[in-house]
Amino acid sequence: MTPAVILVAAGRGMRAGGEIPKQWQSLAGAPVARWTASAFVHVGPVVMVIHPDDRGLAEAAVKGLPVTLVHGAQTRAGSVRAGLEALEAQAPSHVLIQDVARCTTPPEVIDAVLAALQSSPGAAPALPVTDALWIGEDGKVAGTRDRNGLFRAQTPQGFDFKAILQAHRTVPNAVEAADDVAIARAAGLDVAIVPGDERNLKITTPGDFARAARLLKGDAMDIRLGNGFDVHAFEDGDHVVLCGVSVPHDRKLKGHSDADVGMHALTDAIYGALAEGDIGRHFPPSDPQWKGAESHIFLAHARDLAAEKGYALSNVDVTLICERPKVGPHAGAMMDALADILKIGRDRVSVKATTSERLGFTGREEGIAAIATATLVKP
Repeated sequence: MTPAVILVAAGRGMRAGGEIPKQWQSLAGAPVARWTASAFVHVGPVVMVIHPDDRGLAEAAVKGLPVTLVHGAQTRAGSVRAGLEALEAQAPSHVLIQDVARCTTPPEVIDAVLAALQSSPGAAPALPVTDALWIGEDGKVAGTRDRNGLFRAQTPQGFDFKAILQAHRTVPNAVEAADDVAIARAAGLDVAIVPGDERNLKITTPGDFARAARLLKGDAMDIRLGNGFDVHAFEDGDHVVLCGVSVPHDRKLKGHSDADVGMHALTDAIYGALAEGDIGRHFPPSDPQWKGAESHIFLAHARDLAAEKGYALSNVDVTLICERPKVGPHAGAMMDALADILKIGRDRVSVKATTSERLGFTGREEGIAAIATATLVKP
């Protein structure tokens, strides 16, 4: 067997979002098309069929790989035929036709298609339909369909080269076919079904990029959890600053900075999740430049440090422990302030309060304590 490969990459792919077609967008450090091409170059000669306007993007994407670029047509079938015609001079025995947006095709799927072509003029991977099928009319369920014998088609779809080229040349209305299996069957070719794979994802919508990135990296999501605790005593004053909000009170909190006990605990929680110590390591109290500093400076630093290390803040939770002042009326404003500093949704920020039932220093109203938790995620 002397197989070749056609990567269909001439589509616009704008449903996936972005300013350029999805196949040229970056995914886990490389363009989508490069991941796909890299998975198939071991099979045989590779032709990538592209839109003429994308040539510069395509050349950059496959730089250094043994891939020939061919201009496609306005339809998928027309682009596949252009690839077939370009390969004819090389006289391959078989051809695999792959959607370039399927950049996570497992090697075993490719191998299964090639193996099936030893005894069949066509072969393609597919997954049995396991969900119930409905017929919809006017936004309502109007009926059901039997799912027995139904499959979800995937690529690569493989064929005897001469047979599929002849089919593209002779099948009436081939340009309207859903895929190459449809063209092959219209020409009378048998197509064997081989097991598909749920990992064989086709990038279609913006959310598919994150899933594909996880598949390509091949490792588990990195989740970090950090806790922070802080205490500040009261001294003479007329307000306290809690989680970025000024709250009227007959005393204030004593500290080197603005003594925002909630924000300090949360900052330490993020540093803790990163194994980066505490505020004192990054902003020593012995340094006079931080005298009276607003605590959002510390929290923003922890936020940026997490981003530099590739982590996103999933959620944060702060509990303030005091008898007075009453936190409840101000909790919403505190959540807004923290969400704004952390650049995450308000629904990912929790601020609540409790008392110590008149026990300990908080119960004696000598100060305020805070406990915070932060969850960091690296996809």
